[in-house]
Amino acid sequence: MGGCVSTSSRSNCSTRSRGEAVSPTCFDIGCCGSNRTKRTFSDHVIGLQHLPSVPNRIFTNGKSRSSCIFTQQGRKGINQDAMIVWEDFMPEDVTFCGVFDGHGPHGHLVARKVRDALPLKLLSSLHSCQSRQNGSGQTCFKGSSKKKPDGGDSEKEISAEERLTSLWREAFMKSYKAMDKELRSHPNLDCFCSGSTAVSMVKQGSDLFMGYIGDSRAVMGSKDSNDSMVAIQLTVDLKPDLPREAERIKKCKGRVFALQDEPEVCRVWLPFDDAPGLAMARAFGDFCLKEYGVISMPEFSHRLLTERDQFIVLASDGVWDVLSNEEVVEIVSTAPFRSSAARILVDSAAREWKLKYPTSKMDDCAVVCLFLDGKMDTESDYEEQGFSSATLQSYHSGNAGESDDGGNKSEPSLQRNFTVRSSEESGRLCPEEVEGNGDTVADEDQNWSGLEGVTRVNSLIQLPRFSEERPNQ
Repeated sequence: MGGCVSTSSRSNCSTRSRGEAVSPTCFDIGCCGSNRTKRTFSDHVIGLQHLPSVPNRIFTNGKSRSSCIFTQQGRKGINQDAMIVWEDFMPEDVTFCGVFDGHGPHGHLVARKVRDALPLKLLSSLHSCQSRQNGSGQTCFKGSSKKKPDGGDSEKEISAEERLTSLWREAFMKSYKAMDKELRSHPNLDCFCSGSTAVSMVKQGSDLFMGYIGDSRAVMGSKDSNDSMVAIQLTVDLKPDLPREAERIKKCKGRVFALQDEPEVCRVWLPFDDAPGLAMARAFGDFCLKEYGVISMPEFSHRLLTERDQFIVLASDGVWDVLSNEEVVEIVSTAPFRSSAARILVDSAAREWKLKYPTSKMDDCAVVCLFLDGKMDTESDYEEQGFSSATLQSYHSGNAGESDDGGNKSEPSLQRNFTVRSSEESGRLCPEEVEGNGDTVADEDQNWSGLEGVTRVNSLIQLPRFSEERPNQ
């Protein structure tokens, strides 16, 4: 919808390897006034309709230079999860990743719309923020300023890093706001009782910037001082029972409580009706609750990657409902081939669903595995294990003819929202706090818990039906 994106190749700006203390460099998207190029931002752009042909952008089961992604439909209807990895997102060692978990009658459409439009809005917002900074006299992040004679170079470097973080924070905030605004005014997409989570990430050299809403989660596999693999949660599941989320919702006259038969699952309800029972505090769409405390403003965090950091996993709650952070990191780190890690993780989640919740319908699962050293498998890796590259290609890509619907050929009828409820009272764990040096919606209303060990059975929760038909007078 009028979005634009850079399609130029990588620039000649020097890139930063992980762990190097180098000042942030120019974004090189044609807005820094560099003498090296006369191109402008508009010279590099294409329309939203041409996104499928953009190189190094994958959004269906497969792999790229440094990542693999996989999604599998659950047993609740059409696959409402979406995912993306966009390498060369910007010309200088920048990768965009995201997982989006839709919910409600049109949740699958909302998730795909966000997947396609949010990266473009992030680029546009970044360009706008940087242009304004340059216009106000702030310098472009080239790290080329002269050293101070008093040894104050480190202060200048820190200041540049802070400005870079501030720029990305503002870009994430603006792009999420613009995305929700577009969904509200979309002429062909009803988001009144439909929406999506989002966990989005930009890796720029050794910097990691994240924005997220809802309960899709990001976890990093890193090595500790003993060279053992550990799991580091990078995001917080933004549930209604978090004190600050509940306080905001209640101030806006929304209600937060759990039903008697699922005491561990807090939901958001309208002030005047026991509906719709949204199990998250932030989401795109869900405009029936936007006046009552549910927001689309993302949490933002920045992390500086080190050589100990190995990979990052982004996944929808279909994975986190049955696997712990440690289990996920173990599965990915021990996968025989990097290109198959995402699929092996989804397969593991599917087995756990059958073991832990035999009477429940498995949720959709979507996984992005980004390997931070930028490497994938080689032919020799396959040969050592006795596999051919063709065999592995078939294995990690799943259904070769898979559609954007996750293998679905027809749309379901728009009926009620189904949910899964817990039948056994399990202790509710609080979401883990974000570790590291960070700055500080339900697919079909089914994303109830990003926690392991909750037994679930099928049940219903009725959303209010809004019809355009007028009653007979």
